[in-house]
Amino acid sequence: MMSDRLSVAVTTLFRVVVGLIFAVHGAASVLGLFGGARGTGEAIAAGTWPGWYAGLIQLVAGSLVVAGLGTRVAALLCSGSMAYAYFMVHQPDALAPVANGGESAALFCWSFFLIAVLGPGPLSLDAVLAKRLRPERAAAPELQPATS
Repeated sequence: MMSDRLSVAVTTLFRVVVGLIFAVHGAASVLGLFGGARGTGEAIAAGTWPGWYAGLIQLVAGSLVVAGLGTRVAALLCSGSMAYAYFMVHQPDALAPVANGGESAALFCWSFFLIAVLGPGPLSLDAVLAKRLRPERAAAPELQPATS
């Protein structure tokens, strides 16, 4: 069905794009790439709480989401880190995301939660590994009880 193929393509593209944006943000924070942390041109000092650890989660878990490997766990970790960022960094300034600058944190949180719930889809490394690890029913005939 055309709508099923379109749904697979769109959800896969959603997973890849959201994960890639997140991973690039992590690369900026941890490695100083793409303009560095907050446009400073530099990385956050290693081990600095919570920024460096958040950047590491963004880089590693975001990359896993892009690849579709360990997707549900990685997406849940990403979602949780953004919930933490929203409530600990943004929410104390104001309740609404538009008033406290937490729009990105809120959108990432809910986007990754959706990815965790929907799963990686058939166009992912998780799907490839599941096919390889799944025993083929045709290859191992079922044992039939002996007839007398």
